[in-house]
Amino acid sequence: MGEHFAAFSFVDRITEFEAGVKASGRFAVPSDVAAFPACLVAEAVGQLAAWVAMDRIAFRGRPVAALANQTRFHGEVRPGDTLELGVAIEHCDDEAVAYAGWARVEGRLVIELEDCLGPMLPVEDFDSPSALAERLALLRGRGAEPGRFHGVVAPRIVDRAAVDDDSITATLEVPSTAPFFGDHFPRRAVFPATLLLDAQIALALQIAAPGERPARMTHVKMRSFIAPGDVLQIAARRAADAPQRILLSAQAASGKTVATARLELDRRNPA
Repeated sequence: MGEHFAAFSFVDRITEFEAGVKASGRFAVPSDVAAFPACLVAEAVGQLAAWVAMDRIAFRGRPVAALANQTRFHGEVRPGDTLELGVAIEHCDDEAVAYAGWARVEGRLVIELEDCLGPMLPVEDFDSPSALAERLALLRGRGAEPGRFHGVVAPRIVDRAAVDDDSITATLEVPSTAPFFGDHFPRRAVFPATLLLDAQIALALQIAAPGERPARMTHVKMRSFIAPGDVLQIAARRAADAPQRILLSAQAASGKTVATARLELDRRNPA
């Protein structure tokens, strides 16, 4: 439990909170981490929405694998930046939460999440309801101590192989142990979907043209939980009918597809 609310928690303080409706918050990215990729920025937005959702249903459930149907990437976040987070809840009950969210740095928009849906699962299966309630009270009060995050143990990517100029495959080895498992989630270790997406984006960029960068991600679907020690085959290939669209997939060793998404690239200069 030493890593709970430290190894994979990205809200330091909630600065505005309208129960069941909206919230604003912030997270100070430590200056000593190597990087803070866009997928972790999206994770921070989702975590803020999760706090509003859990409070709305009195911590009976929590959103798990909450993903955006569309994520727009507007700019980079660097170590030492402070994220200004915001979420608007469209609907929330014991079954699911629907929301939109965004993150800014010094007023500059860096990411937008649209049409997000998070299925609610029993909170006791993943975390302590009382610990979560206490944490929310802290975040809404004086806030948590910044600088708790020290980076993540990246999954090992091996056996990269370019099938042709428009497709590439690799093997992703999920760590058997890592500090983030104590935070996501303490009672059931689950490999975060955002870390999988980050690895898939990195793979896709290996077949990108010079100057291309991620513009938006759509149609993200997580079909099953990923456990510590799992081995996945990940792939990226350009869509035949849209050269700047890359189709992403991840398969378990059994051959079962566990995740799919679409990544669109453009040639705009980073903000």
